[in-house]
Amino acid sequence: MLRVSYSESAEGQRWSLCGRLAGPWVGELRSCWGQARERAPLAHAIVDLKDVVFIDEAGEQLLAEMESAGAQLVAAGVENQHVIASLKNGSGRPLRRWLEGLCGNRPEGEQARQKDK
Repeated sequence: MLRVSYSESAEGQRWSLCGRLAGPWVGELRSCWGQARERAPLAHAIVDLKDVVFIDEAGEQLLAEMESAGAQLVAAGVENQHVIASLKNGSGRPLRRWLEGLCGNRPEGEQARQKDK
C-alpha cells in the first residue's frame, strides 16, 4: 500500500509518500507524477520519502526518472538515503540488493533464473 499526498503552492509541488513504493503503486505514482508535471513542467518538485518503508526496483527507476526531471528527493533512514545516493552517483546498486548479494539471499525470480542457467 502506498499513500501519496500532493500539494501545489507558489514554491512548487510537494509529494509525500508513505508505505511501499512497489508493485502496482509505482505505476499509479508514475501516472500522477506525469499529470502534475504536464500541468506545471517547470515547477520545483520535492518528493518526501521519509515514510517509505520499501522501494522495489521499479520504484527506484521511477525515482531516478523523477530526479532526472529535476525533483529533489528527501529521505530518512539508511536504506532510503542509500537508494537516493545510488541514484545520484549512478552506482545502480542500492543497499538492499548489495546486502542480498552479500548474504546469498536473492528474490524468488532471480533464484529461478539462476536455476535455469
